[in-house]
This record gives sequence, structure tokens and C-alpha cells, in this order.
Amino acid sequence: MSTPADSTPANSPDTGGRLPLRLVQLYAGLALYGASSALLVEAGLGLEPWNVLHQGLAELTGLTIGVVSIFVGAAVLLLWIPLRQRPGLGTVSNVFVVGLAMDGTLALVPDAHALAVRVPLMLAGIVLNGLATGLYISARFGPGPRDGLMTGLHRRTGRSIRLVRTVLEVAVVATGFVLGGTVGVGTLLYAVAIGPLAQFFLRMFAVRRAPGGSTVVAAGQPEGAILPG
Repeated sequence: MSTPADSTPANSPDTGGRLPLRLVQLYAGLALYGASSALLVEAGLGLEPWNVLHQGLAELTGLTIGVVSIFVGAAVLLLWIPLRQRPGLGTVSNVFVVGLAMDGTLALVPDAHALAVRVPLMLAGIVLNGLATGLYISARFGPGPRDGLMTGLHRRTGRSIRLVRTVLEVAVVATGFVLGGTVGVGTLLYAVAIGPLAQFFLRMFAVRRAPGGSTVVAAGQPEGAILPG
């Protein structure tokens, strides 16, 4: 599902003087990811798979969806230990920044009731989510906890990424729906659109150093990148 675009491993020393840019991309991308997810929550027309679970658990526990996202991300990160996955700065930052940004955005955005407002919110959330994915993955500081869980299970079981991802996401959507998470047209549209959107923005933001020292846009997405769902 991924296409090599840069031979520099994630978390490697930055030899091209791009570390500040990469850090900006990482944290801007993670913050925007949380904000875009909050827009989908406000739209109320269906969430991305893991946030269906987060919302369901929030309904069950009384915690905010952002706080639940942080707890779930931390729990998933613990599952990396038996899978022998190695987290990076982006992995740990993902756990906290996305949840905080989601709750912060939900506190600022007024409730939307009219469908004429909710539909644009849904569309904006999906597009911004793709943009955020392109930003933080192209920063190359390691995958998010849930992406790493998929790749770890893929390596340990020998099953395809597609199969592992499908099984995980069906499980989290089903569990979240039973607990009260929102599944709807937004969930379906997200599933269809996020791949092409993320690929487009990955090509826009992923950069590498050319032999002459100039910066050029990479033709594909960074190596090992798994598009979130």
C-alpha cells in the first residue's frame, strides 16, 4: 500500500537541515488531524473507524472523546511491546496531540444542527484529515500507534496489511457502534476518500534532498507509511 519515496529512515539524524521543517510538519499535522476529527464529530454524520470506538467509549465512561483517544492510543502503544515495534517521536506525540486538539476544537466549534451546516463540516473534516495525514506522515518521525499495530500484526502473522487493517477496523467500528459511536455516510465517504486524499497530500508535502542540494517533491509517499483509517 505504500510506495518508497525517501531512503532516509524515520527518526534518523537530519543531514539536510530540514529538522525544524519536519517538526513543524509533524505537530501541525497532528493538531490538524485532531481538529479535522472534531469536525466530523460535530457533523454527526459518521466518524472514521477508530473514532467510532473512541466516541462509543466516551459515551460509556463519561470522558471526552479526546481523553478516550489518548487512553486508547497509550493502550495500543503497549501492544507494540510483544510485537517488537519501536516507537518514534511522532508515535508518542500522536497519542497526546491528536486527542488534545480534538477536545480543544470541540470546545471552540459551536454545535451544528442544520444539515446545511453539518454536510460542509463533514466534507471539510475529511479533506483536512487527508491534508493532516500528508503533513505528519511526510515528517517521518514514526507511525501512529494504530498504524504501528497494523504493521506489527502484519509482520508477526504474515497476513497482508489489507487483511489486518480490515479485521481491526471492522472490529473497532462494530464495537464502537454497539457502545453508541456514530456510523453513517461520513464513515463510508471517509473510507472511500481518505486514501486518494492522503496520497495527494503526501506527494505535496514529502520532500527529499536532490544530489545538488536542492529540495524536490517526492513522487510517492514516504516508505512504510500506512494511511490511517
